[in-house]
Amino acid sequence: MTYEEFADTRLAPLLRYAVMLTGEPHQAQDLVQETMVRVQLNWRRVARADSPERYVRRMLTNQYVDWRRGSWVRRVLLRGEPDASVPVPTDHAQSAVDRDQVWSWLSRLPRRQRAALVLRYYEDLPDVEIADILGCAVGTVRSSISRALATLRAEYVEA
Repeated sequence: MTYEEFADTRLAPLLRYAVMLTGEPHQAQDLVQETMVRVQLNWRRVARADSPERYVRRMLTNQYVDWRRGSWVRRVLLRGEPDASVPVPTDHAQSAVDRDQVWSWLSRLPRRQRAALVLRYYEDLPDVEIADILGCAVGTVRSSISRALATLRAEYVEA
């Protein structure tokens, strides 16, 4: 498989995954673009991996989780945190309100916990694959997901 073939078939799923991680389409596009540049530069190594898709997903996840890499950190840090005192406009439909509330809760989670939740519930991956992507032990994945869910439950009770 060539880099072009890989990009043609996997770009859309990677972008959807990045949107779930970042919560913002523009940040997700930047994240995928920077990851795919790295993939192209290292294509020989990526193509030799047992699962190039999993390898690239791990690269993307690492890029998202690690605040200290390249220009990505400068863009994210310049953006700042949302001001809680400024109301966020939402749709009037209840489902849109619920979705906005869940995004708000997810955005407060530590990045690794958020990535673990997205990989488990959006990508529907088993703990072993999540551990491989996050570069940690299976037990760490389970505890990250458990802590994230506990935090989300507490936020839900307060709301």
